[in-house]
Amino acid sequence: MKKYAIFLFAMLLIPSLVRSQDRLEVKIPTAQEEAQYVWMNLKDISFFDQNNYRLSWPDGDFINGLLLKSRNHQLSGADYDSLVSEMVQKIYQKEDYQEAFQKIEEQLPFINEMISELPDSMGVVDFMNFPLYEVKLSLYGPGGSYNPQNGSLLLFATKKGDFKRYTNPAYTIIHEIVHMGIEASLIQEYNVPHTLKERIVDNFVLLYFGDRLPGYKKQEMGWENPDRYLKSKDDLEKLPEIIQQILAEEK
Repeated sequence: MKKYAIFLFAMLLIPSLVRSQDRLEVKIPTAQEEAQYVWMNLKDISFFDQNNYRLSWPDGDFINGLLLKSRNHQLSGADYDSLVSEMVQKIYQKEDYQEAFQKIEEQLPFINEMISELPDSMGVVDFMNFPLYEVKLSLYGPGGSYNPQNGSLLLFATKKGDFKRYTNPAYTIIHEIVHMGIEASLIQEYNVPHTLKERIVDNFVLLYFGDRLPGYKKQEMGWENPDRYLKSKDDLEKLPEIIQQILAEEK
């Protein structure tokens, strides 16, 4: 009876352990979700143009026409309806996502290990950790985006299972998770410009995981100031002061 009680107790512990270790869920989007994401990027085309982003779009004259309309501020609700119809009937194929899906699945233990090492706080500010991160694939867009409200991120992939900038999807996934971690307490709090934010995140990733992400590269966006201040993990605890100092230098 005693052995059975011990066995039962151990079995009750197993589901809890599995849930705590599995912090990532990978999803293939629906045709409607892809249409919605393409539409969002179309509406933000001015931002992408100004920051020299290169986006991937569905092939064909239809999308080229919508891009022209967006740049001329002529998009309408009817254009969105047409985009959904085009995606559902002509563009979307679920099997186009399978190669990328499988590559991320293979990296899940590695990514979960890094997630478990992220801090809960950095000095006087919080680092936002989500119990579950949802990774949704897309064949379109700039390469990666995130939603700091719910811990979801969107990752660009090709039909061949390739990813922008890195062959290993873990690099971009961790990058976007760090974005979400500092968004509220640092980026929004101090109104950090987009390009400076990217440089801070790149430094953060390198300081925490540079040894496990060989070849991780800082993006060249014109802000090199953080490199002078961020030399160790301990420096990340001084990010509020560092950000304010950098912003003052740029005035």
